[in-house]
Amino acid sequence: MARPGAACPPPARRVMVAARALLFWALVYSYCGVCACIAGLRLLWSIGRRPGDTFRWVVRENPPACLNDPSLGTHCYVRIKDSGLRFHYVAAGERGKPLMLLLHGFPEFWYSWRHQLREFKSEYRVVALDLRGYGETDAPSHKENYKLDCLITDIKDILESLGYNKCVLVGHDWGGMIAWLVAICYPEMVTKLIVVNFPHPSVFTEYILRHPSQLIKSGYYFFFQMPWFPEFMFTLNDFKVLKSLFTSQATGIGRKGCRLTAEDIEAYLYVFSQPGALTGPINHYRNIFSCLPLQHHEVIMPTLLLWGERDAFMEVEMAEITRIYVKNHFRLTILSEASHWLQQDQPDIVNKLIWTFLKEETIRKRE
Repeated sequence: MARPGAACPPPARRVMVAARALLFWALVYSYCGVCACIAGLRLLWSIGRRPGDTFRWVVRENPPACLNDPSLGTHCYVRIKDSGLRFHYVAAGERGKPLMLLLHGFPEFWYSWRHQLREFKSEYRVVALDLRGYGETDAPSHKENYKLDCLITDIKDILESLGYNKCVLVGHDWGGMIAWLVAICYPEMVTKLIVVNFPHPSVFTEYILRHPSQLIKSGYYFFFQMPWFPEFMFTLNDFKVLKSLFTSQATGIGRKGCRLTAEDIEAYLYVFSQPGALTGPINHYRNIFSCLPLQHHEVIMPTLLLWGERDAFMEVEMAEITRIYVKNHFRLTILSEASHWLQQDQPDIVNKLIWTFLKEETIRKRE
């Protein structure tokens, strides 16, 4: 939108902008079609090999004990006045302590922060949220309810509903995307920003258009633009895709990592095997191409970016480029043996790095 009084762009510029937009959307939908074809071929291959197992889908009736482990904290709910949605979260640490708000990625939920809930409750009120559409949080049915503006406002409203006006904000993967945007839009609410395996959103959108290798790694963004089919593919072979994301050699936690236990896997299967449980999470991605690129970019609070170098979905080069968008103290640590699921993969190291960053900033302020 042009500023009042600003001159209208010349016709040649308007044509160029329109052409770029046309090429962008042609790329989006073409790649969406390619990803759909690949998924269809995998489906046919699975049916040919094991027709009886392909469509097996078991709904887990009872949660595994780990989801109710009292050492992780207390299950709580808060209803947001403006949206009317009820959010579920797990909180550890005394009320009144500084707030540390944890935002998970896909396909995860609050439980992905179990190691951090135990670690930081000594000095913080640690809140691990189920994002809109995930787990026990309400899931609006229309994809328009998952626009980035809505997701950003959720975090602002939740912060206020918890009785806080600022927090240490921590995000991983898609939760990292939201954390960056909250820090950009509401800088007064974020004292320190910690992001795990997700670059500044402007870096991501610019890099993916210039590097075909990242475009391929981000193919699921395009595949998720399709209605219902992505959810269906996740359910095949009793959620084989979901299991392999965390356990396979290509995308899962490596041999030197803290591998998920059978009970941990069951926790994920319990949440995502419920009818309709995948639509909300995938809807987060179905608005992204209409919301990016950003108009505002700068992050003005101290920022820590942690990155697993063996990330199968994000190229490590984006981590260093992110530095130019942080107009404050910026610390980047890349862990060579770690995967995309960094806070679960290397929890002890991640926790130590976060403590160092938090204490470092406290000392810096005193000086």
